[in-house]
Amino acid sequence: MKDKIKGILPFVGLALLCIVLSVVTDKFLTVRNLSNVLRRSAPVVIMSTGMTFVIVSGGIDLSVGSVLALAGVCGTMAMSACPSAGLMGGLLAAVLVGGLCGAVNGALTVALRIPSFIATLGMMSIARGVALMVTHEVPVTENLPESFVTFGTGSLFGVLPWPLVVMLCVVIAGAFLMRYTPLGRYTYAIGSNREAAYHSGIAVSRYSIIIYTLAGLLTGLAGLIVMARLNSGQPTEGVGMELTVIAAVVIGGGSLSGGEGTILGAVVGALLMAVLLNGCVLLGVSHNVQKLVIGGLIIAAVALDQYLRRRGAAD
Repeated sequence: MKDKIKGILPFVGLALLCIVLSVVTDKFLTVRNLSNVLRRSAPVVIMSTGMTFVIVSGGIDLSVGSVLALAGVCGTMAMSACPSAGLMGGLLAAVLVGGLCGAVNGALTVALRIPSFIATLGMMSIARGVALMVTHEVPVTENLPESFVTFGTGSLFGVLPWPLVVMLCVVIAGAFLMRYTPLGRYTYAIGSNREAAYHSGIAVSRYSIIIYTLAGLLTGLAGLIVMARLNSGQPTEGVGMELTVIAAVVIGGGSLSGGEGTILGAVVGALLMAVLLNGCVLLGVSHNVQKLVIGGLIIAAVALDQYLRRRGAAD
């Protein structure tokens, strides 16, 4: 019963929020506004897909905001240094850098037995420092191909924004992996009971590294999308984004205790926050109040998770 409640609440909340905003402002239900919401939420949804695997496995990744910046600037620097590489070269560089950071996070938690909170906190500082060093704290803007700009602001057939197309592909692939593959089943098993998973024959260490690497790969992809929207490589981008991504998973029904969460729930959580922030902007709510609202929403989601866990244990 508690799983059904947690699963349905994000959908109900998103639906009610959309209804309220469509009533109080006529600017919300417009093609331009909704397209803008989806385009801006795409990187968060992509990273939330990877973060779902991490949180379901019982871990956490605080480095995604900084890794987004590092991977994004590395992708733009690759295109700037070698224009013939084009968008695909930049994508490959960004994804590989993100994946490398994720693999290091996983290795630290497995080989050195460092808690994921501490390991990824350290990576958050390291990745940001490297991003600022390699760019000399100057945005990358020269020799970027036109296809790079199109990737961030263009649309497929003039209808679907490219970030949305990439987001849909990632979500579908992530949901398939989580539901129908050994990786997904082992992720839930590791998060539910790590010792039991180990004794049942699951290669816990190997799959933990794979999970963090997957999160890093998707963060790298999201990083280049963000940089493409800005038409530059910004080493200061992504500050605080790790909280948004983690919040999306938790609001969508994921548990910080591990063993619970879905890709669809994370998507709904990310969209709920994006719509909420969009509504605040349309209604002229100050940025400070927006932070209060999001913070309250995160606390409410975690409190609900803990309440349902205690009630389930009592039953």
